[in-house]
Amino acid sequence: MGLFDTINTDMKAAMKAKEKEKLATLRAIKAQLMLLKTSGDNAEISEDVEIKTLQKMVKQRKDSAEIYQSQGREELYVKEMQEISFIEPYLPAPFTNEELVAALTAIIEQVGANSPKDMGKVMGLASKQLGGKSDGKTIAAKVKQLLS
Repeated sequence: MGLFDTINTDMKAAMKAKEKEKLATLRAIKAQLMLLKTSGDNAEISEDVEIKTLQKMVKQRKDSAEIYQSQGREELYVKEMQEISFIEPYLPAPFTNEELVAALTAIIEQVGANSPKDMGKVMGLASKQLGGKSDGKTIAAKVKQLLS
């Protein structure tokens, strides 16, 4: 079952359980996925695109939550964090530090990188292979650390 079907099933469950906040978040996810489906040439979107869309939604909410927290808007901060908790279960489990280092070490060896000058080569491949399980900032920091 694809993400779209899973979201629909979970929306029905949220409606039956009268979980308004969860339902609103699931509808937002569905709306984003529908926009992606209708904007492209094909009716299907890849799993990678779905994951990137969900990551983008989480990032937007984290950014908003930080702003709300810095401005003392606790009720809006809590709402954003709650929405994040509803979106994150649909994302793949993130890499642990050890898994990330192991994967990046393998990529560095594959590319033949040996200095910080080769960071671009490593980042290109790492972003493609690890994009769904770790964010770009974390990957870049680890690559920089490993190449130093």
